[in-house]
Amino acid sequence: MSTTTDIHPTPSQDDLEDLLLSCRYGDLQDVQDFVARHSAVPLGDAQDDRGNTVLHMACGNGHADLLEYLLPLVPSSLLAKQNSSGSTPLHWAAVNRHLGIAQKLVQFPDGPGVDLIDIKNAAGRSPLTEAETAEWDEGAQWFVQVMNLEEVKEEGGDEQVDPSQTVEIEIQDAEGQVAKMSINGPSQASSEANQSQTASEENRAQ
Repeated sequence: MSTTTDIHPTPSQDDLEDLLLSCRYGDLQDVQDFVARHSAVPLGDAQDDRGNTVLHMACGNGHADLLEYLLPLVPSSLLAKQNSSGSTPLHWAAVNRHLGIAQKLVQFPDGPGVDLIDIKNAAGRSPLTEAETAEWDEGAQWFVQVMNLEEVKEEGGDEQVDPSQTVEIEIQDAEGQVAKMSINGPSQASSEANQSQTASEENRAQ
C-alpha cells in the first residue's frame, strides 16, 4: 500500500493532456479544478509534443478570462517559452489576431514586457513580423507603439513618440528578407516586403 504526505497528488500524463485541451478550448472551470487537485505548480510543466504550453493554448485561441487566471499562477518565464518552432504565446496571439491577449501578455507586471515583441521564432519572425505577415494592422500598430525600438530611442531620447506620427521600421528574417513597414496615424498600418514571406507557422492554434 502506497502513502503520500503530499495533499496534491502528482498529475498523470493523461491529466496534463486534459489540462492542455481545457486551455485550448477555454474551459476555465476545468483548469480551476485541476489546480484545486494538483496545485498550480504543474501548470508550468504541461506541454504537448510540440512544446506548446498552457499559455500557447489559451493565447492562440483568444481565451482572455483563462489567461487572466493563469498569468499569476505560472512562472513568469512561461510567457517567453518557445515551442519546437520557436514561437511564444505572443506569436500565437499575433498569428490569430488577438489584441486583448497580446496586451495582457506584454503588460503583465511580472513578465518580460516589451521584450516579448523582440523574440524571433525558428523562421526568424517576431510577433510584430507575424502581425505584419497576417496583415493585422491594429496589432502591428500597437506593437510598434509599445516596443522598445533603438532607432526611436536614439532619435528621440526620453521623449514619448507621438502616436499620430508615421513610424517606419524594417523587419529582417533569418534568411535576410527585409520587410519595410510604415505605421501611419492612430489606425492605419501598411507594409511593403522586398521579398515575399512564407506563410505563418500556424494559421490557427492547434
